[in-house]
Amino acid sequence: MVKPLKNIRVIELGTYITGPAAGMHLADLGADVIKVERPGTGDPFRAFKGGLYSPHYQTYNRNKRSIALDTKDPADLAVLHDMVATADVFIQNFRPGVAEKLGAGEDELRKIRPDLIYCAISGFGTSGPSRDRPAYDTVAQAASGYLRLLTPPSNPRVIGPAIADAVTGQYAAMACLAALLERSQTGKGRRIDISMLEAMCHFNLDSFTHYYSVDEVMGPLSRPVVSQSYTFECKDGKWVAIHLSSPTKFWEGLLAATGQEHLKEDARFAERLERIKHQDDLIAEFTPVFKTKTRDEWCELLLANEVPHSPAYDSNEALEDPQAQHLGIKVEAPSSELGTFTTVRPPYNFDGASEKHVSAPPVLDEHGDEIREELARRKAS
Repeated sequence: MVKPLKNIRVIELGTYITGPAAGMHLADLGADVIKVERPGTGDPFRAFKGGLYSPHYQTYNRNKRSIALDTKDPADLAVLHDMVATADVFIQNFRPGVAEKLGAGEDELRKIRPDLIYCAISGFGTSGPSRDRPAYDTVAQAASGYLRLLTPPSNPRVIGPAIADAVTGQYAAMACLAALLERSQTGKGRRIDISMLEAMCHFNLDSFTHYYSVDEVMGPLSRPVVSQSYTFECKDGKWVAIHLSSPTKFWEGLLAATGQEHLKEDARFAERLERIKHQDDLIAEFTPVFKTKTRDEWCELLLANEVPHSPAYDSNEALEDPQAQHLGIKVEAPSSELGTFTTVRPPYNFDGASEKHVSAPPVLDEHGDEIREELARRKAS
């Protein structure tokens, strides 16, 4: 097992996605992440589809331990503080000021553990006119200019997964790792503040660079037009994705694979800038062509002609692809709730080894007694 953070303990007082996602990334790297939850109900994400073990909760809470504490109860607050005394990182994702009311503000916890890495995730930051506004994924995407890059030009509606939540959690985990590295050299802790707005603005960097460099306001088709990216429906109703980028050989490979070499002589497609200008025409040319063969047949032809492509998989197909199976991306663990918990392993490989061992997301307070016993032994020693 590859556990670079095996000697690091993280206390996560997080709900929904951003805080739990940050904790999950550290847990995937081997940290002992203790998830602190409300008694009875736990993280509200547990009940997103009823019960206390929704797939939404499962996604961001593997490899953790759970303890239920009511920090308004002095005894439970004392347990939290005892845990902090053993911790390296503390993560919370409440609105500014809420953690302090829960007895988990930075000043109070730093008295207990002076070298603590304290990570506070918010929607809009710790100051400014929007400080106290409620923020969820769609709000952060919209405020950062990213949502407009995903919204269909006609019949506009919010689409896609919770990108802002997931991205913010990943940035937070990265900052925690940097602070841990610094602490190993200086012995000093850090306070990390990261907002969803700041994270998504950084994630949307390409859009801002285009605006400030060449005065281009990007839209949902800006990148796929320039990169010459396409999706086509095939004869069997399945889809294939193609990304030609700039090398001419990929365009020529597509023509050879599809038997459309005559388009070389079409002035609309004769060179890359013209193909960019006439992408709608190009799509109109190829749409009926791709409906003449199945997805597998097209993939075989595209592969033979070295065209960058992939089947546009649904989630029930992607991890069954031979390459995904070869890499062992899908992993399983026993689960008291599901029988078998199936998930995606962490993406990194250390010295040629991947981490394929996972533990299922904990049920509420699954490790409460265990953690209290550990703390009692520590006090007794």
